[in-house]
Amino acid sequence: MKILVTGTAGFIGFHVARRLLKRGDTVIGIDNLNDYYDVNLKYARLAQTGITLSDVEYAKPVTSKTFKNYTYVKLDLMDKIELENLFETYHFDAVCNLAAQAGVRYSLTNPEVYIDSNIKGFLNILECCRHFKVNHLVYASSSSVYGLNKKFPFSEHDIADHPVSLYAASKKANEMMAHTYSHLFNLRTTGLRFFTVYGPWGRPDMALFIFTKAMLEDKPIEIFNNGQMKRDFTYIDDIVDGIVHVIDSPAESNAGWDPKKPDPATSTAPFRIFNIGRGTPISLLDFVHEIEEQTHKTAQKCFLPMQDGDVAETCADVSNLAQILNYKPQTSVHTGVSRFIAWYQTFYKVQKHEIAVLPTE
Repeated sequence: MKILVTGTAGFIGFHVARRLLKRGDTVIGIDNLNDYYDVNLKYARLAQTGITLSDVEYAKPVTSKTFKNYTYVKLDLMDKIELENLFETYHFDAVCNLAAQAGVRYSLTNPEVYIDSNIKGFLNILECCRHFKVNHLVYASSSSVYGLNKKFPFSEHDIADHPVSLYAASKKANEMMAHTYSHLFNLRTTGLRFFTVYGPWGRPDMALFIFTKAMLEDKPIEIFNNGQMKRDFTYIDDIVDGIVHVIDSPAESNAGWDPKKPDPATSTAPFRIFNIGRGTPISLLDFVHEIEEQTHKTAQKCFLPMQDGDVAETCADVSNLAQILNYKPQTSVHTGVSRFIAWYQTFYKVQKHEIAVLPTE
């Protein structure tokens, strides 16, 4: 297939693009290379896919030196004209939209950025998919949409109308916008609610990255809600497996959908919502202990109250994706953390005596 992947200099987009390229799809990747976090990490991800930074100019297609089936374009989703030109040029079979302004806490102080990128930018994607007859739009939602829900595990079939951050609200809005386009224009759309993704090449604002860096530098780590936190940590390879399965299986309408008992995960339109998680949450303190074991460091823990916009626990019900698309997360937290630390050691050239040498695979 010819697939547009947005956010290919980002954590998940980078991994998805590589998986699609290695299996032989033609991938056009876009990213605006914003400075929400260290752009050098984004540049390094691009280099891994054969894109040389010196060749990158805004809106100019760059052919990969590693993958003949990969083209990268520096582009912002807000740039509707250039986005339309891209769709008109390449005639995509599918679009995987992973570009977004991420971060719950950042949304508390920079709300406008989330409206621009996650709402206006997503609208441009929907319009292009509509007008250029894309067969399937897959897009990133988030477990954060469950907000105040306390029914565990979180199920796509339950109502999720009480977000506690603007980031979460923007992701819920994406789902509603997608349904509208599925209903009005028969656009096949699938939203994916990711649960705490981690692994090599991960974001520096995520817990595993923050904790590993601080512990190796003998600095304290901040643990919120006095350690009473649980997360459904999901390794990047399992996330990518789920995404690729979904790309290959365009959404269908649910002929049995009952408007008197509406299922939020499906519709009479070709619209779906799936959770992608491991389905086995662990406590944040156990997660920290895993890092301690593998770095041979003892964390200096600073316990703090719950932060605004955060939730105490997440837990994914992944039975829907497992039943429909045979999704089976394979990676234990022990294995996932070890792979991340091995990558971190290599990428940041941590001295060998500071950390155990671990295999990359």
